[in-house]
Amino acid sequence: MKIETKIEKFNEPLYLESGRLLEKFEIIYETYGTLNEDKSNVIIICHALSGSHHAAGRYENEPKAGWWDKFIGDGKVIDTRKYFVICSNNIGSSYGSTSPMSIDPATKKEYRLKFPVLTISDIVKAQMKLYEKLGIKNAIAVIGGSMGGMQVLCYAIEQPTFAKHYIAMATTAYTRPWVIAINKIALEAIRHDPKFKNGNYEQDDLQALGLPGLAVGRMAGLIAYLSPELFNKKFGRDYVQTDGLYELFGRFEIEKYLEYNSYSFPKFFDPLSYLYICKTINIFDAGRNKDKLEDSFLKIEGNLHLIAFSDDMLFFAKEMEEIRDIMIKIGKKEQVTFKLVDSSSGHDSFLVEVDKFEEYIRDILKEH
Repeated sequence: MKIETKIEKFNEPLYLESGRLLEKFEIIYETYGTLNEDKSNVIIICHALSGSHHAAGRYENEPKAGWWDKFIGDGKVIDTRKYFVICSNNIGSSYGSTSPMSIDPATKKEYRLKFPVLTISDIVKAQMKLYEKLGIKNAIAVIGGSMGGMQVLCYAIEQPTFAKHYIAMATTAYTRPWVIAINKIALEAIRHDPKFKNGNYEQDDLQALGLPGLAVGRMAGLIAYLSPELFNKKFGRDYVQTDGLYELFGRFEIEKYLEYNSYSFPKFFDPLSYLYICKTINIFDAGRNKDKLEDSFLKIEGNLHLIAFSDDMLFFAKEMEEIRDIMIKIGKKEQVTFKLVDSSSGHDSFLVEVDKFEEYIRDILKEH
């Protein structure tokens, strides 16, 4: 599989929904496969909160493949022998696109807490500018899960002629209080961590020492990303063999798992990016401005495909059923499909249980 990573610089303002602007910005992106002559074989991939542009493949000396490597590649569901796949790092994220730690052209200093709050629409608008520079006017499909699924819905509504298929997984039409509450734990833990220094921390310090506040916030997220059934199956009530049962800080295996996967996180993911992305997720609502959801979905011209997961404890299946029901209600039954996957990995099922929905995706794309 041919993989390329590039950075595109935009020396033009990006006008944001908030009324603010980014005077200039950059997007780092990765491509897979080969663009055909008439640029008609494009598929867009949108990533989730902590994801990146590195969706598939493995670079030399890299211990882990891209986050959706089960899904994208030669002979896989998104077959890079046929399709030219693009995955860009969302602006605001911490993997190379413009973010709170980028230099503000006006002050010549890092934005930090002066970075503007972004919406999903702002992220999509920036990505559309990338495709314009690449001379890409249309895509076969836009695909994403979780926060990536929010982007898919935004594409379907705000860029209704861009793609034929919009495939959204494990997502919602608007963020409910349950998710906002989970994100609140991260926000408070980060803000009140002395090492955060009101956003004026040194990046080298965090890479060396970590940020406990972000680790705690990440723990809250991990609990919601998985499911009680998975916890029972994977960990049960097993106790760490080296810890004493009657030691106050002795740990169950589930506690060890949360520690291991959370305290390493701040060493590679920026806490300001985490705060800003959580805010972006919290304020997401496909019913834009004064529009009701019905009004927004009336703008959809392509085919909207919804994939929900039975044990998703972050964005519940009924939230995606609501989208399907609204599409039917407004007379777009022929433009919407819905699949409920009998999953066992919680919210993360869209990443790890690809075998349960791959034929569904193949059927959607088979005409191409």
